[in-house]
Order: sequence, then structure tokens, then C-alpha cells
Amino acid sequence: MLTSTELTKRLRDLVWKTDIDTLPPLRGRAVTALRVVFVVVRDLTEGQLTLRAMSLVYTTLLSLVPLLAVSFSVLKAFGVHNQIEPMLLNLLAPLGDNGVEITTRIIGFVDNMKAGLLGSLGLAFLIYTVISLLQKIERAFNFTWHVTQNRRFAQRFSDYLSVVLIGPVLVFSAIGITASVLSMDVVQKLAAIEPFGNLIEVGSRLVPYLLIIAAFTFIYSFIPNTRVRTSSALVGALVAGILWETTGWVFASFIVTSAKYTAIYSTFATLIMFMIWLYLSWLILLLGASIAFYHQHREFLTSERRDFRLSNRMKEKLTLVMLAYIVQNFTRNGPAWSLEALAQRLRMPLEVTDPLLQTLVCRGMLTRTDDVPARYLPARPLEQMEIQQVLMAVRSADEDDYLNVGRLPFEPPVQQILQCLEKSETQALSGKTAQDLASPEVAIVSQNRRPSEN
Repeated sequence: MLTSTELTKRLRDLVWKTDIDTLPPLRGRAVTALRVVFVVVRDLTEGQLTLRAMSLVYTTLLSLVPLLAVSFSVLKAFGVHNQIEPMLLNLLAPLGDNGVEITTRIIGFVDNMKAGLLGSLGLAFLIYTVISLLQKIERAFNFTWHVTQNRRFAQRFSDYLSVVLIGPVLVFSAIGITASVLSMDVVQKLAAIEPFGNLIEVGSRLVPYLLIIAAFTFIYSFIPNTRVRTSSALVGALVAGILWETTGWVFASFIVTSAKYTAIYSTFATLIMFMIWLYLSWLILLLGASIAFYHQHREFLTSERRDFRLSNRMKEKLTLVMLAYIVQNFTRNGPAWSLEALAQRLRMPLEVTDPLLQTLVCRGMLTRTDDVPARYLPARPLEQMEIQQVLMAVRSADEDDYLNVGRLPFEPPVQQILQCLEKSETQALSGKTAQDLASPEVAIVSQNRRPSEN
């Protein structure tokens, strides 16, 4: 009889010590799914996901009414503004009667927000509140996707307004089209014929799940400031959508069957239940984003979280290799490299490659394009970019006004050794520039693959 410790050890060995490439496709997917479950649970226990979910609850409470007010104004132009209340009732259905009360109050607040009464300053604050909510959502998703850079201000403003202005129209259009299709005479006649009737009934029950999954897929694809594969976004949305609907049903059962919270919290019970439901909703959404990330970046599926710390030698060589890739494609008029393409080609984590690229950008050696995802090009003529300058930029990247070599005591023996090293390096690299990285003798990039294939 196996003990719990032995059983746990065998399970861990099965999940982490099994070579997936040697397994049949079905068993390989099962082991990969177990690894994803393990790392997602690990992320939950570390507390970052729960902390960011709680932060989003606070921001949502501040921004919900302004967000709905902006959406209400847009939908009013299309004559479908009356659909906001049914949508809120559906989202807050797990709260039972409290959901109806909260919906009524929110709609009342939205009706009271008139642009003429707000004035220019109030309207600007209204838009700022909505933008800040979307910005915090992006930061939470960027953290999950290990992205250190947010969108630029102009891009952020245009993308966020597109979501706020176009998103509600698309959502209500999808809901309206679905309702219209189900009410068509042809569909009603088919419903009276078996087995079409059962199929249509099952399909109508699946519609809420499909709409939620479609909405989550869009969120996972659009919000992170990186390129997300549709298949990965769909996997995360599928799990999150099913979990969201199931959690709503469980939460509704708890609210209906339990009256103790009302006796304990009195008039605060409605607000507390609303905050708990918001927290669960954001947590589920972030869990789905985490699943989508691990589905796309399976190199992060490790038994223990790694703290990536590169040696100085590794930093220097990795920087030169990335610069060589960028220079070679630039001189051959090939497609410019993106951060993710470089990381995948080098089989290096994003946390390793990104800081080195940003160092070269800050030192004026590379420039980022406004493409999505951003791509990197030389910022100065190649013959003016000395290799020694590149290496010095990497070595001094983490220095600041407080921690720098100037604060260290002056020791003549040490200074003499460092000067010898610098003199030797200067002589060895004299005349070596980024142009030399593009020469055929030191070509690194495979001629058979292009960055677009990564």
C-alpha cells in the first residue's frame, strides 16, 4: 500500500520527469495539462494573481459607473442603450435579489451622469477614470505574460477608446443576432421536429458559454501588449468561461441557500457580496490569462519557478548575438526582429532578452518601431556603433546614481589591473563595429528561416 508521500512523489515524477516527446500525442497532452495545472496553482499560492484581482476590484468600483456612462452614450446613438440593464442583470445573476438591487442603483447613477452637467473638467475626469481602469487591466495581463512594457500613450489612448466605443456595439450586436436567429420562424418550426428540437434547446443553453468564451478570447488576444496566438487565447478562454459560468452557479446557490450573511453584515451585505463576486470574476479572468500564457510559452512549465540571473559573460554574448541578428536582417532588407521572435529563436525567456534590448534602446543604439509587436532596428549608422561601446553599455546597465563604480574606494593596484584590461580590450576591438556583425564571415542567422517563422 503506497503512502501519501510515495504517491505524491510518483505523481511528480510522472508529470515532470517524463519526456513528452516520447509519449503518444494524447498522453503527451494529458501530461502537459497536468503541468499547466501545477504551475497555475503555484502562481495562485504565491499570491500575485490574488493581489492583482483584489486591486482590480477596487478600480472597478471606482470606474464602473463612468465606464457604463460612456458605453451608454455610444449605445444610445445606435438605439440599443436599453440593453445595458438586462446585461447587468445577467452578469450579476449569481447575486440573486441583491443583483437586481445593485443593477437598479448603477443604472440610476448612469442616468444621472449628463455631459452638460459635468462640464469639460468632469467629462475629462470621466474619460480618465475609464482609461485608468483599462490601463490597470493591461498591467495585470502584462504581468501574467511577463511583459515589462506597456503600450505607448498614443497607442494606449486609441486602443482603449476603440474598446470602449466599439466593444459594446459588437457585444450587443452578437446578443441581438443570436436572439433573432433563435426566434426565426424556421428555427421555431425545426424546434417542433425531433431530434432538432433537443439540439436547438441544447444549443440555446450553450449560447451563454459560447458568448463568454468569445469575449474572453478577444480579451486575451487584445489586452496583453504582446502577440498572443489565437489557439492559446481560445484555450485560456475555454477554461475561464466554463469556470466563470460554473462559479456563478455555485455562488448563486450559496446566496440563495444562506441568509446568515445578511444577519451578520446587515445593510453592508449587498456591497460585500458584490465585491466578492467581482473578486472571483477577476481572479477567473486572470487564471485564464495564465493558462493562455503557459499554453503559448511551454518553456515556463517547470517544476520550480526559476529566478533568471545571467552571468556577465552570458549577458555580453547574448547581447552581441541579438545585435547580430538585428543587423544582418537590416542589411539584407529582411523583416525586423521582435522581442518575442528573438526570445523564441534563442530559446531564452522574455525576462532575459528584454532588459538587454532596452539597454541598447536607452543608449541610442537600437530603436523600437510602433508596430504591434514592436520591432527593433539600428538607431545609428552601423559603422558608428562600436562593439566596445555595446559591451560597456551592457556592463553598466544596472548602475545608477547610488550604485556605481565611482562610489567605490580608489585602490591603485585594482585600478591598474582594470586599466590593463580596458587597454587590451580596446586594442583587440579597435575598428570593430556593428557592421562587422553583418559580414558573411560571422553570419549567425540561418538562411533557411526568417523571423516571421518564429
